[in-house]
Amino acid sequence: MRPGSAAPVLFALALAIPSLAAAQETPETTVEDIVVLGTPLREQVETFADTVVAPPRGRGPARWSARSGICIGVVNLQREAAQAMADRVSEVALDLGLPIGEPGCSPNVLIIATDDAPTLTAALVERSPNAFRPPYSGSSRSRLQMRRFVESEAPVRWWHVSLPINSETGGIAVRLPGYPPPRTGVMGSRLTTVIQNDLKRVYVIIDIDQAESVTFQQLADYVAMVAFAQIDPDADLSGFPTILNVFDNPTIAFGLTDWDEAYLGSLYGAELNQRNPNAQSGAVAALMFRERRRVEAEMDADSPE
Repeated sequence: MRPGSAAPVLFALALAIPSLAAAQETPETTVEDIVVLGTPLREQVETFADTVVAPPRGRGPARWSARSGICIGVVNLQREAAQAMADRVSEVALDLGLPIGEPGCSPNVLIIATDDAPTLTAALVERSPNAFRPPYSGSSRSRLQMRRFVESEAPVRWWHVSLPINSETGGIAVRLPGYPPPRTGVMGSRLTTVIQNDLKRVYVIIDIDQAESVTFQQLADYVAMVAFAQIDPDADLSGFPTILNVFDNPTIAFGLTDWDEAYLGSLYGAELNQRNPNAQSGAVAALMFRERRRVEAEMDADSPE
């Protein structure tokens, strides 16, 4: 396995799933253009940014920190397919400026393939409930969302765990059971804060049977998208050109679209120091709008008169 990947013994769940490596040979596909007619670009971007994200209640969007980096574990795929999945997710991480863990690191991006996702998910949550919902404020979404995660019938399901961090000191900014109160340091101003939300773990569980409708490349890019952003699994994104629609429309894209890359780049490039969580999402949307407007301007300049 490559640096940052983990052996399939992580959960002792050797299901001997058939290899998906052959699916990497992507057939020639017609990609459909999606245009939100009559909607200005700024409104499109703001609607997408507000709709797609699903952080814990009262928190702004979380992202992986370059301080801790990414360690990828792929479980229950044959070696070649697991390596290809880890490599592609690592490639996206590097594009976002995130370092990849060294061999033997403890996985914080855990990708698990199975032929019975509901049963496996329920077993993992029952065995380690605090791993999915740690006992501190701002760690994850609600118990209702946890139940939906367990009972989901989607081809891919995911669950994020985050931690509020003091961006000035790097220390934990929330009270943890058994630990002294955090040292908060300078708290910013009435409009800004030094508290940011860092992703600490993500579980991505793939139902192999249901994922057969897409190529391996599409699946790997879908996994990368939900691994690096707190995507709302219930969001209606049908009007947007995103890989997140690939299970409804397998011809929508070969992999991450320009729209997806603009969102991820803006999420990791925006200064998320606003006290209001909605303002943090607004900062992501503002940066994404500037990027998309720049791209459209370059396309218009290159197009013939």
